[in-house]
Amino acid sequence: MKIAILDANTLGEDINLACLQSLGEVITYPTTAPAQVAERLRAVDCVIVNKVRLDKNVLTHAKQLKIVCVAATGYDNICLADMEARGIGVCNVVGYSTNSVAQLTLSMVLSLAMHLPVYNRFVASGAYTSSGVANCLVPVYHELAGKTWGIVGCGNIGKQVATVAEALGCRVIVCRRRSDPTYPCVDIDTLCKEADVITVHMPLTPETENLISKKRIALMKQDAIVVNVARGAVCDETALCGAILEGRLGGLGVDVYTKEPFPADSPYNAIMHMDNVCLTPHMAWGAYEARSRCMEEICENIKAFYQGRQRNRLV
Repeated sequence: MKIAILDANTLGEDINLACLQSLGEVITYPTTAPAQVAERLRAVDCVIVNKVRLDKNVLTHAKQLKIVCVAATGYDNICLADMEARGIGVCNVVGYSTNSVAQLTLSMVLSLAMHLPVYNRFVASGAYTSSGVANCLVPVYHELAGKTWGIVGCGNIGKQVATVAEALGCRVIVCRRRSDPTYPCVDIDTLCKEADVITVHMPLTPETENLISKKRIALMKQDAIVVNVARGAVCDETALCGAILEGRLGGLGVDVYTKEPFPADSPYNAIMHMDNVCLTPHMAWGAYEARSRCMEEICENIKAFYQGRQRNRLV
């Protein structure tokens, strides 16, 4: 079996590929430009992708391709209909990054709520030493206990974040497609109005694109903290950045973007240096343990596919 990884750089150089190499010949490409995809699928039985887009336009030479393995839970970069039409199986990986994403979500919320970069800079600059005062309490920060934490999308990651939020003493409300017996479920407009902290964990679908819209951002509290670790296009990025610039949100944390990396004309460039903004390079999913689990799951998906078993199959 010949296996190709088209964007190995997104998985990290420290990941052990031994389990994959035990299944066949492995070819790794650090990155693959759109114009290179079709040729690199030639004579390949299995392809592993993270962000590379696959649709009918790149299947010209893919005569041997039998299975596409997505090194992620989200699969909006794969046209499932096109793969199914060609009889190509598609598998994703579920649940491998729950702890990693929840950890970054909490880190962002705490940093924004506590103004940690500002306090750290005060000490590192020498201002604390020269002040002659034992403490500094500006900017003012507030306890999260007693606040309302709204979770948009309460799957594996959302539930883990909810558990952490409750441990901090927050009241948790959720917005999801199906009711949840553990937490009060509300519609998205109600969540935007009531929540002091809003974290987004919703997959990108035609229904969820721009779910966090300009209109809904306008419903939010002026000191609300918003964190998006889902997909960039779930939020109206221009509206989010505009709200920060106009002082209509308390803080913004973002790990995902409509275009990645975001370009020079992205609205995030106008706010990236602001104290109440935390932008990270789509790394929430990528703790070493999570990436190792992801590769192990991909290997198990491939084994199951060739054994005729259904495992994480999308088509």
